[in-house]
Amino acid sequence: MKIVAIVATLLLAVAPFAQPAHAEGDAAAGKDLAYTCLGCHGIEGYRNAYPSYRVPKLGGQKAGYLEIALQGYRAGTRKHPTMQAQATSLTDQEIADISAYLASIGGDTVAAGGTDGASFDKAAACTACHGQNGISVNAAWPTLAGQHQDYLLNSLIQYRDGTRGDPIMAAQAALIAEEDVALLARYFSSLEGLETTAPE
Repeated sequence: MKIVAIVATLLLAVAPFAQPAHAEGDAAAGKDLAYTCLGCHGIEGYRNAYPSYRVPKLGGQKAGYLEIALQGYRAGTRKHPTMQAQATSLTDQEIADISAYLASIGGDTVAAGGTDGASFDKAAACTACHGQNGISVNAAWPTLAGQHQDYLLNSLIQYRDGTRGDPIMAAQAALIAEEDVALLARYFSSLEGLETTAPE
């Protein structure tokens, strides 16, 4: 529990600096702009080519986090060739609009699913920021509940090996025992939350 308290204190201290340069998002405008996003994220089971994992669910994700992610892809600080190509053409306002739209899709139902082998104790450090039910407690941090298990697993592996840059997450992921990485991914994927953003 000491680690959880330290992590929570550290994250609250850096939270003001983690906020995106904020434009007020217009979900209606974002609906048209997000059409391209749905070409991958709106298809159930659509997979990244290599490494192979399902592309993340974005329906109901925190708008602030989506803005940070898209701005990171645009700036090149977050790496993924397809996402970088998409984000470089977007203005701050368009990023805010897309983020507002995606955040408005589903994600309202929060209920614990089966843990299938992962205990809450193993998830305690994660829930300090990502919420006890996997729904983020800060708009700048992602919701994990309902996210694809293989996407979460790939993200944790990337944080651990340094290919995904985020000093806080890299430090936290390094503390997770090797045998618990897959259990945590399975635990958060079992919770009700995020949805695939299927076109109407």
